Amino acid sequence: MASIRLVVATANPHKLAEIALVLGDAVELVPRPVDLADVVEDGDTLLDNARLKAVAVCTASGAAAVADDTGLEVDALGGAPGVHSARFAGEDATYAENVERLLADLDGVAPGRRTARFRTVALVHRPDGSEVFATGTVEGWIAGQARGEGGFGYDPLFVPVEGDGRTFAEMGDEKHALSHRGRAFRSLVRKLTGNR
Repeated sequence: MASIRLVVATANPHKLAEIALVLGDAVELVPRPVDLADVVEDGDTLLDNARLKAVAVCTASGAAAVADDTGLEVDALGGAPGVHSARFAGEDATYAENVERLLADLDGVAPGRRTARFRTVALVHRPDGSEVFATGTVEGWIAGQARGEGGFGYDPLFVPVEGDGRTFAEMGDEKHALSHRGRAFRSLVRKLTGNR
């Protein structure tokens, strides 16, 4: 049984499934309190937003909590959508609306200028106030159109440099070996267990 027990801040089932798959048996994940309202993510950085969520869940549950925040940084857009990735097309935007907005903003941008990266910050906040965090990044580019049925968010558009030309949405679970979230959470577990 896992010796590390963490309350998960996310209520996003897609993100939760990814985190659980990446962590495997290394960490016991506990669902966040059902009566906890969504945390307003108004931080200036991914780290700020991860901290806001982890602190809120830790305070509500009285236990160590883990949260993450992810941004897609597109070079041709000056690093946007970045920390606003989930709300790129509006406050309550769907994944499809965010993808549509990104494609519209990149309309006419040559394939060689569509470079981008996904960045995730994963953070554990404990009741004593101590924290541990890790960052995971993967470089890639934005495809000209959505491809694939798997994943979520911008996965149908993101083609990792280290891959074979498929988008994350075309990869299925093999995405986790390359992904920003996978890298951030594997690094976080190494820090938590002392296996740096």
